[in-house]
Amino acid sequence: MLIKIKREWELPESAATPESVYWNRRHFLRGLAAGPALLGGAALAAGKAFAADEVDPSAALYPAPRNTAYEGGRPLTDEEAATTYNNFYEFGSHKQISKVAQNLKIRPWAVTIDGAVDKPMSLAIDDLLAKMPLEERVYRHRCVEAWAMTVPWTGFQLSHLIDLAQPRSDAKYVTMQTFLDKEIAPGQRQHWYPWPYVEGLTMAEARNELSFIATGIYGRPMPKQNGAPLRLAVPWKYGFKHIKSIVRFTFSATRPKGFWEVLQSREYGFWANVNPEVPHPRWSQATERLLGSDERVPTQLYNGYAAQVADLYRDLSNERLFM
Repeated sequence: MLIKIKREWELPESAATPESVYWNRRHFLRGLAAGPALLGGAALAAGKAFAADEVDPSAALYPAPRNTAYEGGRPLTDEEAATTYNNFYEFGSHKQISKVAQNLKIRPWAVTIDGAVDKPMSLAIDDLLAKMPLEERVYRHRCVEAWAMTVPWTGFQLSHLIDLAQPRSDAKYVTMQTFLDKEIAPGQRQHWYPWPYVEGLTMAEARNELSFIATGIYGRPMPKQNGAPLRLAVPWKYGFKHIKSIVRFTFSATRPKGFWEVLQSREYGFWANVNPEVPHPRWSQATERLLGSDERVPTQLYNGYAAQVADLYRDLSNERLFM
């Protein structure tokens, strides 16, 4: 007899149903005071992410099989809320950037793998997808601005891309980079930001079972506002680590400095792990507002994923792990 012991953040699949609550959108402060870019930005519901004359060649890959080992622990966030309330500073410093983000052209789209690897390569996005085992996982997502959502990502475990890259033994970090195109991304014309957007993980973090490259959401290809055609999902970290619209993976021995760490290192560090006991310099992290409602719930250490990731940081007592 097979006995499954559920993890602390899991719930029955029958409970993971969307909330039928319409989100009354609020305007957050703009600019740096508003906080970092988290979730990818050009809204419209997931099924409306492409212009009428644009068809995503990967559409036949969705929906992918659900991996029931990852259930999120909360009911799913309403799809409209998750795909119309987005940070994507490339297209603006507010949450309602869905229409302008539709200017992002996701074909052709090349993904470069370089740095401390034996064979640097550049792959068209559809060739990369063909090499990866796609699955659906329900993850919780926690923004450093203290809002949260629970969504079904489709994609592949980051470790599969690492296996494809075959990094050398001196590779200690993987740095990810977003596209750079000032013609279609008005935010990138703002010279005070350190474009292009960059984020990174240690190799140990990148190989963790939870580290995921998302290519779709709600059973469809990724909407542009959420970071098409591929973005990072690391559910135990604040959302500004979840880099969107990735064009490059670089393996190196040197720790990268992320976009927000370059701008405000006192407020946004390299690790950015979720911790309710460590406040942001300008607001508490003790609770979070569930996107799609006004409900606030207690924040959990590592966003509820401590059992899977806490050991990664056991010997890092001198590091500022939680902001």
